Amino acid sequence: MYTTSSLFFHTLAQVGITHAFVNWGSDHPALLEDLQRQRADHGNTAVEIVTCPNEMAALSAAQAFTQVTNTPAAVIVHVDVGTQALAGAVHNASRGKVPILVFAGASPSTMEGELKGSRNEWIHWMQDVPDQPAIVRQYMRFTAQINAPENIPHLVRRALQIATSEPKGPVYLWARREVLEKEIDESLFNSSASLYKWPSIEPSALSPSAVNVIGDALAQANNPLIITSYIGRNPAAVGALEMLSRLMAIPVFVTCPSATNVSLSHPFFVGVSFLAPGTHTPLLSTADVILVIDAEVPWIPINKDNQGNPERPSDDARIFVIDSGDPLKDTIGMEHVAGVAELVSRANAEVALFQLLNSGSTGSATGYYTRSRSTQAIHDAFIADMRNAEAVMSEPNVPYLPSRIFGALRTAVENKVPHPASTLYLNETISNYPLSWSHLHPDTPLGMLSSGGSSLGWALGAGVGAVLGGVNAGKGAGKVGYELVVSVVGDGTFLFGAPSSAFWMARRYETPFLTIVLNNGGWKSPKLSMLGIHPEGHGSKVTGNQLTVGFGPDMPDYVGIAVAATGGWAWGKRVAAGDSLWETMTEAVRIVVEERRCAIVECVLESI
Repeated sequence: MYTTSSLFFHTLAQVGITHAFVNWGSDHPALLEDLQRQRADHGNTAVEIVTCPNEMAALSAAQAFTQVTNTPAAVIVHVDVGTQALAGAVHNASRGKVPILVFAGASPSTMEGELKGSRNEWIHWMQDVPDQPAIVRQYMRFTAQINAPENIPHLVRRALQIATSEPKGPVYLWARREVLEKEIDESLFNSSASLYKWPSIEPSALSPSAVNVIGDALAQANNPLIITSYIGRNPAAVGALEMLSRLMAIPVFVTCPSATNVSLSHPFFVGVSFLAPGTHTPLLSTADVILVIDAEVPWIPINKDNQGNPERPSDDARIFVIDSGDPLKDTIGMEHVAGVAELVSRANAEVALFQLLNSGSTGSATGYYTRSRSTQAIHDAFIADMRNAEAVMSEPNVPYLPSRIFGALRTAVENKVPHPASTLYLNETISNYPLSWSHLHPDTPLGMLSSGGSSLGWALGAGVGAVLGGVNAGKGAGKVGYELVVSVVGDGTFLFGAPSSAFWMARRYETPFLTIVLNNGGWKSPKLSMLGIHPEGHGSKVTGNQLTVGFGPDMPDYVGIAVAATGGWAWGKRVAAGDSLWETMTEAVRIVVEERRCAIVECVLESI
């Protein structure tokens, strides 16, 4: 016997979805029954089921799986409450432009036994809300209700067609319990539902006039500058970016990255900023032509450097904006860059860059030799400053500095896993973003990822999804998956990430990853936000605990949480001032790579 649920899973498999990250509820009897039918008939299920005790961990895992494989995953949750429990992961998937199919059941609409699946539990009244998809609609690219089995193949394919077209993002389908229980004819179940003739929108190109205007402007510029944030989501675009930068001696500066946008060794890569005042490149204010390509926030207009000078382009600068899907940022209430640009284009970054490379403008860059030498010097100083900071020894009984921790981690990883393609960093360090994106910066595309959003709690669930995705997509030097996945988080981020659920998932599905917890005693970012507005106010004079952003004096046992959640399978150690940092990092990496177990290292920083 086949039901709507049978057809749903069959359709997911036909369109290429291999994994569903699930959190079951009372709306899912037909789904659970059909999965067992599949096991009885075939020995396995059409789609691999990953049980997730927490919905945010589920969507975070699905997001990382999709980021790694470039193939959408599915998430299945429970009515309105499960939809709500997806929490900030919905924001991350939307802002990170990650195509994921989210499905939720809904309370039955019948109550007298008119249809199979009618209400028979008290919660069916509690969970029947007026507009369930409204909970997430503003974050979704598409929402739809499945009212009948006959249109499941169409709805799933339409949802994925939209999800995988720019601007990419999550989609949400839902169905009432009676619909999922409805029996269907075998001929409907066996109907084809491939994505053939349901293609994503083809990547768009710059107009010929835009190619000419931008190409000529870059060629004639005395001080050009490229700013990007997420061009690295497409590795081919990274190669084109580096080629254009080399041919025209254009410095590349990265703001608020969510992917590896340029190789660390690229001679014209001049730094990273998360736009705290005084951290932007000085090249911004002197640039006469600025190419903003796939960037979130290239600068903040109000910011000033340490000398009080504005950290923004000059009024005479020619600014060109290219974005693969959303150049006007039309889901953001207020945006400033497109309002000062000479030209704004919706164009695929890879396509646009190759258009510029083939335009004939790259061979005649003004001031090439002088600019190449000065830009190389900035790059060399950037690298030297990082390596010097990693070598700074702490005073006795003084906690390790983040830069030294990152240096120890990177060295331990490179010693054990020399091929850069075999390691993936998942970065959710928040107040330490600028340092971690610099010191851990891989020399390969897609070597480091973040959620692309600002809701904390992504990296632990993402560790599970990334390991699964790496195997599924044949990542790593051996094409069998990553040798090492490293999630780097703050102590606040660790708690946001539902660690007991995430580490249970890691044990259940044998997805070992290394977690580095930077423990500064609480939420440093809210304190920094306060100091940005009230630098000498009352709050500036007190500790984090007094300010109610601290977790002390009795801190959680972060290592203990991970070990307990895995039934003792995970290994962990706490590193405080004077403890053996290098040896601990080396052993943690070995545990994951050789023993294929999770490892967690808690690094105690100076307390907020």
